Amino acid sequence: MTRGGQGMRGWGGVAAMAGLCVLAVAGTALPLHLRATERAEAERAVATTHTATPAAAEQAGQQAADDCGGHPEASLRPSGESGPAIERIRERGKLVVGVDQNGYRWSYRDPVSRKIIGFDIDLAKAIAEDILGDENAIVYKTVPTAKRFEAVNHGDVDLLVRTVSITCERIKEKHIAFSTAYFEAGQQLLVPRQGSGIQGFDGSITGKRICTAQGTTGEAKLEEEKERLRPRIVLVPNQLDCLVKLQLNEADAVFTDNALAAGQAAQDPAVRLVGKPVTTEYYGVAMNEKDTDLVRRVNKVLEDYRGGGPDSRWMQAYRTWLEADLPGIEGPPEPLYRD
Repeated sequence: MTRGGQGMRGWGGVAAMAGLCVLAVAGTALPLHLRATERAEAERAVATTHTATPAAAEQAGQQAADDCGGHPEASLRPSGESGPAIERIRERGKLVVGVDQNGYRWSYRDPVSRKIIGFDIDLAKAIAEDILGDENAIVYKTVPTAKRFEAVNHGDVDLLVRTVSITCERIKEKHIAFSTAYFEAGQQLLVPRQGSGIQGFDGSITGKRICTAQGTTGEAKLEEEKERLRPRIVLVPNQLDCLVKLQLNEADAVFTDNALAAGQAAQDPAVRLVGKPVTTEYYGVAMNEKDTDLVRRVNKVLEDYRGGGPDSRWMQAYRTWLEADLPGIEGPPEPLYRD
């Protein structure tokens, strides 16, 4: 049964991507900021060694788990030195990157060229260029949201660049190491423009079917508030599946990062963001906690990527991919380091 006796609401650019969503669900396919004073207080002295021996990597991972509570976005200081992870990538000759293919503007497969493009892809290319000297020396693996950390831990990918929010739980329980933050976002509701009745993340979602992707910070927030707000939680493997369910009247709202939701609203004029973001989250590049040399190398890339003010590569990518849907952002979050 569809809303108002009609079929699916207007899709815009989503229509060409709906079929691609099935690929991501099926499995793997081959080809924001703290105040300065708070950040200064949180920073620690630079580590005296960057050697990524197994013992050092284990110690670094445990330290990250112990220290992440106050500032989980704090990462290892940047370094251009090579270690086991960098050498592994160089011997292979390719950087294997876990990506989304449905995150419009961020990481999505262009229906005309069939190439995966977007803000996150530009960053992945910068990492490949730094490590291998060729921005195209990348193997993209599209991984479902619910399986992305398994892909890192099993060695299926070297890193994830797919709007991954940095959380303490992911550091401690998923054994994931993160780069410094490269974007700030927050969880917000996306609803139909007409007849929704949902005003924000409040009592107006009681009894409503709220869709979010499994294993996301959106799911965690809904679970945290389910006794108070009593939503009917609908879980899917990939975030874009929620927009499909909204279009099919199988969900009343989507709960996701506002950065992603803004892109979806740009694709489909029949939906809009409501209320305010209810979390503050930072996106980071996700890696195996043992690959400390890779974490430091990615942070070095990010230092260069942010540098240059209005002419930085970060700002160029923002203007290309995000400014139309997320106007007013003056720059990336400042990095925070823990050792």
